[in-house]
Amino acid sequence: MDVTVAAFDVDNTLTVRDCVMPFMRRVSGVRVLLRTVVSQPLTVFSLLKNKDRNSLKALFVSSVFAGRSESEVNELGVMFASRVANGWMREDVMNRLRWHQAQGHVVILVSASLSPYLEPLGDLLEVDAVLCTELETDGETFTGKIRGANCRGPEKVRRIQSWCDSARIPMSSVRYAYGDSSGDTEMLAFVENPNYVKKIELEMVP
Repeated sequence: MDVTVAAFDVDNTLTVRDCVMPFMRRVSGVRVLLRTVVSQPLTVFSLLKNKDRNSLKALFVSSVFAGRSESEVNELGVMFASRVANGWMREDVMNRLRWHQAQGHVVILVSASLSPYLEPLGDLLEVDAVLCTELETDGETFTGKIRGANCRGPEKVRRIQSWCDSARIPMSSVRYAYGDSSGDTEMLAFVENPNYVKKIELEMVP
């Protein structure tokens, strides 16, 4: 059976804004985020200067999540996902996602966003899979580390390949991709129908 897969980035593609920092703020409060910057200003400045987004995210993940209850954070994630689904979605890109679903296409989210809220968001959007940045736990609490790699850039393609292998779907079946930034470049490059959506309003039907 021939399958068509459509891969969607989330932050500023499906949504109108970034979701990562607002969720961190929801979990820890503003003070923890500010303390991270104030306590390590040279490190933060260097990472910003070098555009090292992976290391910068790892720094904040450590500050925000280390030692926090997995169940409590996941509960916050469910509530945050509802907020995103009900108020932060881009109408044009959501219309395209619903079009793919109506065609019987397999729809996946591929995002650097964090698993505690992105997996519940995937459930709300009724997508087929969620590939995202996952947080490491010891069974009950978060360790403050990212499990594996930040799901950005080349890692997005690697995650898609791994998912295709598990689902026994040829990589060539991933025919559509949607993104808005340099973190989506590799994902957009390998599909037949790439859609760069920054400052562009999509029509419902491609």
